[in-house]
Amino acid sequence: MKKMYFVLIIFLLQAIVLSATELVPLPTDIKVNPEKVALGKKLFLDTILSKDKTLSCMSCHNLTHNGADILGHTPGIDGQLGYFNVPTVFNAVYNFRQFWDGRAKDLQDQALQPIANPVEMGNTIENALKDLKNDTQYVEAFNHIYTDGITEKNLADVLSEFEKTLTTPNSPFDRYLRGDKNALSANAIRGYQLFKEKGCISCHNGINIGGNLFNRFGIYGDPKSKELGRYEITHKEEDKYVFKVPSLRNVSVTAPYMHDGRATSLKEAVNLMFKYQLGRRIHGKDLRDIVSFLQSLTGELPEIVKDMNVRN
Repeated sequence: MKKMYFVLIIFLLQAIVLSATELVPLPTDIKVNPEKVALGKKLFLDTILSKDKTLSCMSCHNLTHNGADILGHTPGIDGQLGYFNVPTVFNAVYNFRQFWDGRAKDLQDQALQPIANPVEMGNTIENALKDLKNDTQYVEAFNHIYTDGITEKNLADVLSEFEKTLTTPNSPFDRYLRGDKNALSANAIRGYQLFKEKGCISCHNGINIGGNLFNRFGIYGDPKSKELGRYEITHKEEDKYVFKVPSLRNVSVTAPYMHDGRATSLKEAVNLMFKYQLGRRIHGKDLRDIVSFLQSLTGELPEIVKDMNVRN
């Protein structure tokens, strides 16, 4: 009788997990304020927000490539290296929190933090606002949109409004989910089945195929992480090595991987995840097919950056 109850509990838990792990396609459009978007884009590309006027948001989040960087740790002001591997800004609007440690609740909360980070832009918000108020074009642009002109809140608002547009819909997998069964190769379809069967989908799910929960890095074994993750925010022992699960959208073009950039290839990243998060091994055709599935998650670049000679 106890065994029957145990099996029933396992069945119910599996049903709950599966019901919460539905993958859905990205919307093909998103409602934004065009004037705020245009101003936010101008600021995203402008070095005026950094202390020494050498860095912009674009310096770390390269919109002409993958919304991130190709380095494990990106140099900030005075060549200082950041603490984490820069996450892509593409589709960040669909993350439940921002930054690897989840310290920002949304895009508006995130937008200004790099400006004041001593190893990123190295500025203060007060100085950034002062510089903007000394620029006639920015004064006119903000006054046109807001009755109170240039403020901390309005700066975060226009930057986040632009970042909302940085989505990459219509990936082969999105088209597959919408009913186009020819959008994926046989290998990618099999990889998708393995992705579900092996347990990857238990963390990488939802509209962003990740980005919607926290998890410990190193459930099975010690991956030797120097960064402590959520612990630095909460100072709770149980939050050591806990990070936001990243989105897998465009993952095939966002190397290097993990919060510290330790994996340089997609195959290496998959192997690390299987070892430390699933406690199992993967190789041969299974590995190749899962990689084929992950490659199908690369979507179309945002229209707003297509005039910047972008490549993917």
